[in-house]
Amino acid sequence: MDSGISRRHFLAAASATALPLLGAPAAPAAPVSIGRCPDYGTALTPTLKTMFDQLGGLSRLVSGKTVAIKINMTGSPRQRLGNTPCELAQYTHPAVVGSVVRLMGEAGARRIRILEGCFGCDDPMEEFLIEAGWDPSPLLNAAHNVDMENTNTLGKGRKYSRFKTPNGGHIFPSITLNHSYEECDVLVSLAKLKEHATCGVTLAMKNMFGGTPLTIYGDQAAKDGPDESTARGGRGTIMHAGARQPAAIADPENDPKSPRFDKYRMPRIVADIAAARPIHLSIIDGIYTMTGGEGPWNQGRLRAVRPGILIAGTNAVCTDSVGTAVMGFDPMAERGTPPFERCDSSLKLAEMHGVGTRDLSRIEVVGVPVKDAVFKFRV
Repeated sequence: MDSGISRRHFLAAASATALPLLGAPAAPAAPVSIGRCPDYGTALTPTLKTMFDQLGGLSRLVSGKTVAIKINMTGSPRQRLGNTPCELAQYTHPAVVGSVVRLMGEAGARRIRILEGCFGCDDPMEEFLIEAGWDPSPLLNAAHNVDMENTNTLGKGRKYSRFKTPNGGHIFPSITLNHSYEECDVLVSLAKLKEHATCGVTLAMKNMFGGTPLTIYGDQAAKDGPDESTARGGRGTIMHAGARQPAAIADPENDPKSPRFDKYRMPRIVADIAAARPIHLSIIDGIYTMTGGEGPWNQGRLRAVRPGILIAGTNAVCTDSVGTAVMGFDPMAERGTPPFERCDSSLKLAEMHGVGTRDLSRIEVVGVPVKDAVFKFRV
């Protein structure tokens, strides 16, 4: 048994997750597209376009609408896997971001905002990109009316937005986020294909955790806040450890006596966010990535790899389940089974919320079949 969680708590958690939450709707299914793409060169945009067409076309989703794209730039740009650039290991590659923005502009998106909770800081997102060695200009000019926001703070908005979690939530009854997550018609999670030390995998749903404001859920968040000067550090104290409650503007968690254990808490928080603020389009960059964890700070079998795969879908649980299968894991796996050896499954917990199904037999996969796309992350 993992340290930090008692047998009593473990059994209680197991019984609580055996059935869907009371009143939760049946988990829906939606098609997922897999595309093979060898690199970030000339094949990238056509491959993405084909995949979006297989899902019904981007125009149907974004024409005349405001689109928010949450990218993944986890960790400091100074944290690299040896000499491997961050975008070839733990970051969403800027070429994928640029191609998605371009295609959405061509599909008639009225406005596009690129979002990230830039690691441990309140700097403008453009400054964080420059620190990472990226030029923000091509991204800002890839379509008409593109801007960026660091969602660690209130940013350009006047107030934070609260999203109620269906069925009361596993941990939080609601999630409070930057205004950009409300001031959009379409939310896109643009993630990286990776394992995760705490949640087993980090794909489209886990990517959204990085959008929670540091001023509310961060280690230095003021209890009576939010205080915009507190956007520093990580989210370990409130989110991972549950050592204190969020800033006063946000709802406290449902049960302060529940296990104070990250591998119990974090999968549930990921599921709560996915249910409270639904993702309309999930895109997973698996062209280049890394194995062994979500970043170079993890311990163990870390290596840079090149699966040459892109995955996209309109249901986050379905898309993440296909991504999990492509990594060589069973998306129906329970706690104690790879990749959830020491944690609960965020796929199962989101399925319990009615977000989507993780059952591959119910998910139509278009493009490359799963069996032909598998790149085993554990060898």
